[in-house]
Amino acid sequence: MSDYCLVPTMDESHPRPTETTGLSRKVEKEEKVHIPESSTTGFSFQKLWAFTGPGFLMSIAYLDPGNIESDLQSGTTARYKLLWVLMSATILGLVMQRLSARLGVVTGLHLADMCYRQYRKAPRLFVWLMMEVAIIGSDMQEVIGTSIAIYLLSNKMIPLWIGVLITVIDTLSFLMLDKYGLRKLELVFGLFIVIMALSFGYEFAIVQPDIKDMAKGLVTPWCSNCQESALLQAVGIIGAIIMPHNLYLHSGLVKSREVDRTKKDKLREANYYFFIESTIALFVSFVINVCVVSVFAHGLYDKTNSDVLEICTKNNNTYSDIFTNDTNLVEVDIYKGGVFLGCQFGIGAMYIWAIGILAAGQSSTMTGCYAGQFVMEGFLNLQWSRWKRVGFTRLVAIAPTFYVAFFSNINDLTGMNDLLNAVMSLQLPFATLPVIAFTSNPRIMGEFTNGLGNILITIILSVIIISINIYFVIHHTITNFTYNLSLIIGVMVYSTIYLLMCAYLTLHLVISMLDDCSVLRRNPFVIRFIGPQIGNTFSQHQQTNSSPPRFHEQHMVGNNI
Repeated sequence: MSDYCLVPTMDESHPRPTETTGLSRKVEKEEKVHIPESSTTGFSFQKLWAFTGPGFLMSIAYLDPGNIESDLQSGTTARYKLLWVLMSATILGLVMQRLSARLGVVTGLHLADMCYRQYRKAPRLFVWLMMEVAIIGSDMQEVIGTSIAIYLLSNKMIPLWIGVLITVIDTLSFLMLDKYGLRKLELVFGLFIVIMALSFGYEFAIVQPDIKDMAKGLVTPWCSNCQESALLQAVGIIGAIIMPHNLYLHSGLVKSREVDRTKKDKLREANYYFFIESTIALFVSFVINVCVVSVFAHGLYDKTNSDVLEICTKNNNTYSDIFTNDTNLVEVDIYKGGVFLGCQFGIGAMYIWAIGILAAGQSSTMTGCYAGQFVMEGFLNLQWSRWKRVGFTRLVAIAPTFYVAFFSNINDLTGMNDLLNAVMSLQLPFATLPVIAFTSNPRIMGEFTNGLGNILITIILSVIIISINIYFVIHHTITNFTYNLSLIIGVMVYSTIYLLMCAYLTLHLVISMLDDCSVLRRNPFVIRFIGPQIGNTFSQHQQTNSSPPRFHEQHMVGNNI
């Protein structure tokens, strides 16, 4: 028996399985990447290479078309003055991704799996629905971005809705590559990142932004003389960079490495190399994002529609009709941004831009598909075969995207990107609060539990990010509000449920960090309605994750709980 005061948390007639009983243990048929043994005790590039993969797949979400559009809009609106916001958001993202990866490494379970074990049914299903909404919103940005790239590359011959169908088909085709080996699929994603780097790097080279102003924008944490649109764009950068479903994705991707969780030194090693890999991957994504911001900061800042139209007309560009002949400041998206590059620097620049967007959209659509699988599999405890999960998640995400692409004009999609960023921002608490709660729970993480300083930093950062995003959503809602009684009632009902679920997750987080013998944790109301479910020590949890217990042992442990 452990030294902890085990708390009875079961109110059902049959004991609900907990972490230590191997609840719904999924048969691991997926390929695991072997980690080589090293003859030296120091840093090993061979081991780093073996761990390289999950972080770069995760970083693709920082380079999806929604992020690219947010980058070019921030450059157009505030020039280089928001680069420090982009850098800060990337650092904050790294902090949260590190926690997500540690959870997957130490427990052998991804974030959605742990939510199934820790949360009561009603809040768990609500969190699942919110993650599905976030995935659909992200997927719409990614698929529409890919369709726009195909539209540009085909000289307007392939409309958006056909591009959506092409994206679905080739996404499923690429995902079939994993039957040839996990490492080969990871190399395909690496190729996409190289294509993006070359494409957007080329645009940076031909535009030649001001390096001194870029450096100033990175180190000056303020936006002097900025209008309200620039401040809202700063909020949009944070909402676009830190995506809630990406935390679920990363915690699942790290399971692809063969880590012996019965040995704590192996867990430390895995956490160490995964953190290095994630840092490198997010640095690469940051550099690419900076290139995009700088290209449009130099080329489109303070330009009017008539200025751009004059450039396009002078160079006989066939896409020039998308710009009106007025003195309003140009409102740019990934489509208009590509056209401008073609007008200013030759048609080749537009095609290279489209290739970069195509790589960004295609790769992020694939990783979004993986995130959807992890979320659905974990929250609902599904035992479906892989092709069923892929097919269902694709259908759920692609249906609204096809509708938007079929009935929307390509020139009207900028507002949709802002709306989708706002929708995804609302879901952020349902990813950050669970990952902080689980990684701060010593019954789950043992000696790998977050320290007090780490807990305070992550909570403060989460509160800041969530507050900023909620402000952005409220502002966007007020600005575009339509006075409709049914809509008002719907918003009020959803807001009430939303706040109640945030309160539940916050209370759960606090209880997770308490000792088993604390008064609050032993409170009957907490036991019945809050949880958390795990009451055994990390050592037991660690052993059962490495070797499944026999049925008799599971039954006995469940009764003890």
